[in-house]
Amino acid sequence: MTDKPSVLFVCVHNAGRSQMAAAYLAHLSGGEVEVRSAGSAPADQVNPSAVAAMAEEGIDITAESPKILTTEAVKESDVVITMGCGDTCPIFPGKRYEDWELADPAGKGVEAVRPIRDEIRQRVLGLLASLDVAPVDGRV
Repeated sequence: MTDKPSVLFVCVHNAGRSQMAAAYLAHLSGGEVEVRSAGSAPADQVNPSAVAAMAEEGIDITAESPKILTTEAVKESDVVITMGCGDTCPIFPGKRYEDWELADPAGKGVEAVRPIRDEIRQRVLGLLASLDVAPVDGRV
């Protein structure tokens, strides 16, 4: 067991929004938060536009792959953040749930993904503040 807070990001394909959010949280928390991401119907690969958009931020997500949402992942997380996964996310008492309404980057080019990425970054900074974890990256 760890005393680090743990966060699970969930979207349908685990290929764009949840991957970018998980990467930002891992990067900005400096390892002070346990980070997971999953999808209710995972895609075959991470969205190439999301990979490119995160690379512009100096964050490499090329090694990531979409993962299936499991009950265990939800049970092991303190905070579960959904991004359009509908009713497929299991609900457990005592967990903190948030739903982030974000545009879906699926099928969009990097130009269209940048504003989604930037909104995710701002939400992750807010999440860190709510967890009392200082971001390691000074940019706000």
